[in-house]
Amino acid sequence: MSNASAAHVNPEREFDVVVVGGGIAGLAAAVALGRSLRRVLVIDSGEPRNATSPSAHNLLGHEGIAPRTLLADGRREALSYGVEIRDDTVLTARPGADGVVVVDSLSGGRAHARQLVLAQGVRDELPAIDGLRAFWGTSVLHCPYCHGWEVRGKRIGVIATGSNASHQAHLFRQLSDDVTVVLHDAPAPTDDERRRFDARGIRVVDSRILRVRHDGDALTGVELDDGTELPFDALVVAPRATARGELFEQLGGTLSEHPMGRMIAADEMGATAIPGVWSAGNGTDPAATLAVAAAAGMRVGARVNAELVEQDVRAALVAWGDRAATAW
Repeated sequence: MSNASAAHVNPEREFDVVVVGGGIAGLAAAVALGRSLRRVLVIDSGEPRNATSPSAHNLLGHEGIAPRTLLADGRREALSYGVEIRDDTVLTARPGADGVVVVDSLSGGRAHARQLVLAQGVRDELPAIDGLRAFWGTSVLHCPYCHGWEVRGKRIGVIATGSNASHQAHLFRQLSDDVTVVLHDAPAPTDDERRRFDARGIRVVDSRILRVRHDGDALTGVELDDGTELPFDALVVAPRATARGELFEQLGGTLSEHPMGRMIAADEMGATAIPGVWSAGNGTDPAATLAVAAAAGMRVGARVNAELVEQDVRAALVAWGDRAATAW
């Protein structure tokens, strides 16, 4: 998604806020800040988490929209409020004078920010199964709310790699009466889990998956390590998500362990342990759907603006005091 105005952006300028990541969380933060007349720069490398998904869901008023269409619309809205957007990759971030953060990008551009919002999302690590990633986001799924309707009534295989597999299996059982759990790397179900599976007609196969089978672009099933083939129309996984936290770590932060991976810890308003550095979206909440990520981005934008207002008030008081002292 190119942005014609990006070519006119001075390569080194000062902004109230730099937002790294132009997904829905980052753009929502930028819109909130732009509407408050803040000088905002969004730097985006063009790698949305849902890039392979044909459609997005549970975003009221935009049901079924293509993810890249949604982001293009979001960019236009941000630009309409004076937000500047660079298609670029931020390589480094470091503290500057007076709490300003300095970011340097792949293109050689440099930006100085009073506040920094990290909204780069996560990297999803899938089970090491031959052919699995080729269907990620289409027939290899993780969220019943994002993709479940599209596989309703179909043959669904749940690849168990941890304790979350039981939860996923029962959620997808709501959508189909043909659900099979393949234990793969997970331990055998407990007696209670087995009873719950049996009660709902969920089959359990104690074997490892060797590869994904397909016919052209259509996933058809899996081959087990003993040569057995199981027919499936869709596979469910629980990827390990790791925040794109290189910039956060450069600024002195440490990623925190999370049941789903490693995240940037932040409070309910998006504030991290580093003053002036905020996090929004999947980098802090890997389970956040588009609607949740958008809400988090808007909330972070509002909180950052409030923080900037406090800084502006303090600066005004100092200036006012100096003027008053001079007048006397």
